[in-house]
Amino acid sequence: MKKFIVTGALHGFLAVALGAFGAHALKDIVDDYGRGIWETAVQYQMFHATGLLIIGLLMSSKLLGEIKQLKLAGIFFNLGIVFFAGSLYVLAVSGIKVLGAITPIGGVLFLVGWVLIIVSAVKHAK
Repeated sequence: MKKFIVTGALHGFLAVALGAFGAHALKDIVDDYGRGIWETAVQYQMFHATGLLIIGLLMSSKLLGEIKQLKLAGIFFNLGIVFFAGSLYVLAVSGIKVLGAITPIGGVLFLVGWVLIIVSAVKHAK
């Protein structure tokens, strides 16, 4: 429970910091296409940071508890942020298009994480 709240808060912090960095430090370095990619990375990182916080809260003994599906969902969200947002951040500043091939791996990890939350709620809701 605690580790997903901590990683969610950490990713939220990083999303805000990277969003500000992109808006200010990169505005004269990256073109409109790169800024759009950067913004997408920030948005998805923040969405899934919030998801990690929710997973941490759901793992409370008063809600669903520390069940395997929620633990896996949290792991998939963390990995998804690295693969999805991470590849987009690097793509935005480097222009290396092959990195776009990594991004869908992160997207699939996100999708699996959301499905695991659904399964957790359906299977274990009190």
